[in-house]
Amino acid sequence: MSSTTFPATCDLCDLHKNDATGAFRVLPPVFRDFGALHRFAGPVVTVKCFEDNTLVKAAVDSPGEGRVLVVDGGASLRRALLGGNLGAAAARNGWAGVVIDGCVRDVCELAVCQTGIRALAAMPLPTEKRNEGLRDVPVQIQGVWVRPGDWLYADEDGIVVSATALHA
Repeated sequence: MSSTTFPATCDLCDLHKNDATGAFRVLPPVFRDFGALHRFAGPVVTVKCFEDNTLVKAAVDSPGEGRVLVVDGGASLRRALLGGNLGAAAARNGWAGVVIDGCVRDVCELAVCQTGIRALAAMPLPTEKRNEGLRDVPVQIQGVWVRPGDWLYADEDGIVVSATALHA
């Protein structure tokens, strides 16, 4: 989704700050920006994996169709779940963004990928390929539930998630 067609996270927070239903959630401010696009939004696809990026690769190698891949990497700081090749695949295949509760590598390569990429940190070690993980399941990212089909909005101020598409 183009940055000009979705509202700013601050505006969304102003509108939904008193939401008591749990439909509107704000991710903690622990994510660093690694991609060329600093503002992105779209419906969520989830992957849950730990130090194995087999399903991350499968996802970014498939058509993104303006969606956001949210990866529950268990907040591991020991292995990178996305690098330059997978970042380029995400951009090439039309993913609006990738948010990883874990690490990335190839930071200079990711910086030119025309997609949004957020993660906790950079780590040069790659993952082990064990073909483990789950796709399209509810995941907990830094204590916040994110479900397939939710909408994620990210910009310079932060990341918010909603059960439905939002307008300011």
